[in-house]
Amino acid sequence: MHAFRSAVEAGDLDAVAALLAEDVVFTSPVVFKPYTGKAITAAILRAVSQVFEDFRYVREFGAPDSPDHALVFTARVGGRELSGCDFLHVNEEGLIDDLMVMVRPLSGAHALAEAMGARFEQIAEEAQAGSRRQARS
Repeated sequence: MHAFRSAVEAGDLDAVAALLAEDVVFTSPVVFKPYTGKAITAAILRAVSQVFEDFRYVREFGAPDSPDHALVFTARVGGRELSGCDFLHVNEEGLIDDLMVMVRPLSGAHALAEAMGARFEQIAEEAQAGSRRQARS
């Protein structure tokens, strides 16, 4: 099982953040432009953990020693059921440098976009605080 999956399933968001490369690129299922950086990606993942209800991984693809993995999940957002997939790529250091999320159906994607949009200010503030902490380290 990939360490990211284990951390997400345990609800250990600090462990999730520790698995992210500083230059990770996060591609959202509901926003056109990718987000770059550990701080913003960690903030988005924290917010989505609050938005998803009954989240669970149901399938995993990728050999343990492969740099590429796909984690299929199900969840609910605002009463809408959705399924999706986290596509991960890890760099030579074993850190996630690319995380792309896709969800379906469209009604679930809309519910996710609405719920995350309502948290965008909180996400931006957390990302800025995280960037300041990283700069001091």
